[in-house]
Amino acid sequence: MKRSLLFIFLLIFTLTLHGQKDTINLIGAPAQKDFSRETGNVSVSIYPVPVRDNSFTIKTNRDISFVKITNIIGQDVFRLRYNDPQQLIKIILENPKRGMYLVTIIFSDGIRVVKKIMVEQSE
Repeated sequence: MKRSLLFIFLLIFTLTLHGQKDTINLIGAPAQKDFSRETGNVSVSIYPVPVRDNSFTIKTNRDISFVKITNIIGQDVFRLRYNDPQQLIKIILENPKRGMYLVTIIFSDGIRVVKKIMVEQSE
C-alpha cells in the first residue's frame, strides 16, 4: 500500500514538473511590421566623429524637422524643432560630458532615424 502511494506520488510529481515549461509556444506567426517607410533611402551623415569642440554637423538627403539628443541613460541634452526643414544642420551643445549620445532625427515626412555619437573632451 505504501509502495503504491509512493509510486502515485512520484508519478504525479513527475507529471507536474514535466508540465512546467520555461518557454511559450505561440499559435500562429506574430504580425510583421513593415519598416520600409522608416528606413527607405535615408542617408544621414554626422561629422566630425568623435565629436569635439561641442559641435557637429548633420547632413541628410531629406528635410529634417526635429532633432533630439539624449545621453545614454535617456536624459535630453538637446531638442529643437525646425519650422523651416533643412538638410544641413550644425548642432552646438552646451558643455557636453564625455560619452555616448543618441541623436534622434525626425524628417518632415515622419521618418525617424536614430544614430549614436561619441563626444570627447576638446583638447
